[in-house]
Amino acid sequence: MLKWTDSLEIAISLIEARPEVDPTKVRFTDLREWVLALDDFEDDPEHSGEKILEAIQMAWIEEAED
Repeated sequence: MLKWTDSLEIAISLIEARPEVDPTKVRFTDLREWVLALDDFEDDPEHSGEKILEAIQMAWIEEAED
């Protein structure tokens, strides 16, 4: 199960779930909804914040470049 702190694992799941998305252009509101929609995600929706979403986005950008 994924938690908000699993930014790298979340990023990898997002790459698989949304391969057409450019992570540099994602709004945090959309990112939050997409994370909550992941099948393996199981954490309190209220525990997300800008720093957490930024970490997920940065991991997504880095993984997408590889």
